[in-house]
Amino acid sequence: MLKVAIITGSTRPGRKSEAVARWVYGIAAKRSDASFEVVDIAAFDLPLFDEAFPPMMNQYTKPHTKAWAAKIAAFDAFVFVTPEYNHATSGALKNAVDFLFREWNDKAAGLVGYGAVGGARAVEHLRLVMGEVKVADVRAQVALSLFTDFENFSTLKPGPHQEAAVNTMLDDLVAWGQALQAMRSRTGKTSAG
Repeated sequence: MLKVAIITGSTRPGRKSEAVARWVYGIAAKRSDASFEVVDIAAFDLPLFDEAFPPMMNQYTKPHTKAWAAKIAAFDAFVFVTPEYNHATSGALKNAVDFLFREWNDKAAGLVGYGAVGGARAVEHLRLVMGEVKVADVRAQVALSLFTDFENFSTLKPGPHQEAAVNTMLDDLVAWGQALQAMRSRTGKTSAG
């Protein structure tokens, strides 16, 4: 069965990404076409990228990098939950992506953004990053507005249409994830990298 990580995109105190990731997980857990797990980047305590070699060389030396690599390698697809900070994704999420390379390759991603304009610019930023690490991001996305999907700009209260948006994104993600899983099987790569 396809294994999908729902990755929180913020590590700051008071962040909304954990609540958004749990909400996405609640919708995803009702499905039978994949297994889902919330992966909190804050739990990995990643410093600013501190490996001596570029991730493409796959020569990780730091325990935190090895733990992060093992976690990500175990998945076939990802849902990135990203806040929008200054027209881009968070530095914490970009840094977490930058730590690895092969563990991301030939897998699929769905994107859930939140912010003043639904995190649209953060999602567009992430799409560029995904292409570079060989992740196929699906077109369908979820855009949560701080004005209409959060009560008092803080408590997640998504409109009823947002669950349909999540399922549309997950439909595409699962289909692409399965196709890429088959491709990795033919080339000798598994979900372990």
